[in-house]
Amino acid sequence: MANRPGLTDDDPRDARSGTVIGTVTEALPSGLYRVVIDRQRQVTAHAPGGTGRTFIRVLIGDRVRLELSPSDHGRGRIVEKV
Repeated sequence: MANRPGLTDDDPRDARSGTVIGTVTEALPSGLYRVVIDRQRQVTAHAPGGTGRTFIRVLIGDRVRLELSPSDHGRGRIVEKV
């Protein structure tokens, strides 16, 4: 990531647009998780569910990559564990 202008190796933003890396801090009801990004910003995220190969087991303390909602940056979807 260091070859992209404005990004360093410890920057939580990913090369893909709209995705960030954060740490799961709390498990909420209904399959929601509280994720901290940028060491200060909190986002409510859900893990992908349904049928298929999208099941991700998420525990508190896991580092995850999530996509932020374009309309509400306080919500997101967990894409994968990092």
